[in-house]
Amino acid sequence: MGNSFTDRIRDYISSNGLLEDGAHVIVGFSGGADSTALLLVLLRLGYRCTAVHCNFHLRGAESDRDQAFVTDLCSKLGVQLTVCSYDTQAYAKEHGISIEMAARELRYADFERILKETGADAVCIAHHRDDSVETVLLNLIRGTGIKGLTGIKPRNGNITRPLLCVSRQEIEDWLKEQNQPFITDSTNLETDYTRNKIRIQLLPLMRAINPDADNAVSETAAHLQQAYSVYRNAMDQAIADVINTTDNGFTIDIRKLMELPSADAFLFEVLAPLGYNSAQIEAIAASVQAQPGLQFKSPTHLLVKDRQTFTVRPLVQDIEPLIVSPEPGTSVKLPDGRTLTITTAPAGTPISKNPNIATFDMDLLRQGTLTIRPWAAGDRFIPFGMRGSKLVSDYLTDIKISPAERRNQLVISFNNDIIWVLGHRTDNRYRVTEQTTIQLVLTVIPA
Repeated sequence: MGNSFTDRIRDYISSNGLLEDGAHVIVGFSGGADSTALLLVLLRLGYRCTAVHCNFHLRGAESDRDQAFVTDLCSKLGVQLTVCSYDTQAYAKEHGISIEMAARELRYADFERILKETGADAVCIAHHRDDSVETVLLNLIRGTGIKGLTGIKPRNGNITRPLLCVSRQEIEDWLKEQNQPFITDSTNLETDYTRNKIRIQLLPLMRAINPDADNAVSETAAHLQQAYSVYRNAMDQAIADVINTTDNGFTIDIRKLMELPSADAFLFEVLAPLGYNSAQIEAIAASVQAQPGLQFKSPTHLLVKDRQTFTVRPLVQDIEPLIVSPEPGTSVKLPDGRTLTITTAPAGTPISKNPNIATFDMDLLRQGTLTIRPWAAGDRFIPFGMRGSKLVSDYLTDIKISPAERRNQLVISFNNDIIWVLGHRTDNRYRVTEQTTIQLVLTVIPA
């Protein structure tokens, strides 16, 4: 294999426009085979690498072993290393999410932070071809639209994945040729998680039927990625033609809907994000000739069959404002079932990138109360990082919040100033600065 392994990765980086020659990159480095190979290959290809190791403290002595291995190898390679350490279980409990989701949020938030602090060009992650194949199969088993069958993309914003052109076995074989040891995460050998069951049980069966099954799935996903770009463009045009925005949601023109090549596919794209399942969407598609008045509910929305349209609107309406004191320890139930908590953090604490966490200068919020309410026409705020004010309605349009979701969008105001468009952007006037002595942290916990 030798040079052909690095040549393939170099060609993949070039053909997908992932990195410029000699770029400065942040490398997620766990110490496993995948990330070890990624770091070594990028160094050999002439990239300037800064390694980041995330210690989630989930596996006791193994976690400490991993960190020691990574530290030692980076020292030998002369690579700058940043170690990020977390109490992952506490974070997951606090935010009401799974351990896996907590680790993902923590990891990617720090990748983004370090990317900005170092001025690096991109973050490189060690996903390989097998990971993409497993993702396709996982989505297929769970049920998905076309997008879910396109696999892992080579680039997603600042995140790049240079190893998607090689398999796990090829990576391990190459490391063996280089006499380069790596560590093995014991959880990868377990079958407790669906992805690991696909890896350990399903894929071997598929390979027994077709020894080239992995490559077949990977190539199919690549073809679907290209097809999806065409599909997405056509779907966006159809949405602009068939849907009309209203003050309280949107309507779907039934006549125009039925002129589309596939009304079912259109309805799936529009309604699945609002919580409608496949059976409901099939029933809605079948009701186009039915009498007006039929209703279909998702957890968050109501669809009503009218004579010429489907009218879709949020279930939650006329929310009464909630007034709370910005005191640490406060906890309040939001109208949609989520919970808002208020805590503090010392000055200098890294600001979370989680959209459900907002951090402010506490000294600016001492004299007054917080009001939680739906946004209203005419509301303005100064989005974080900007100087001028912006209408909340324009901001929601800019970030592509769907018409049906806009009605339920909450804002938090302080003495009539909107300080947070909940789950999205905070106000620049109340941001944390070098003069901040204590941070006030608002966290939204899922229902």
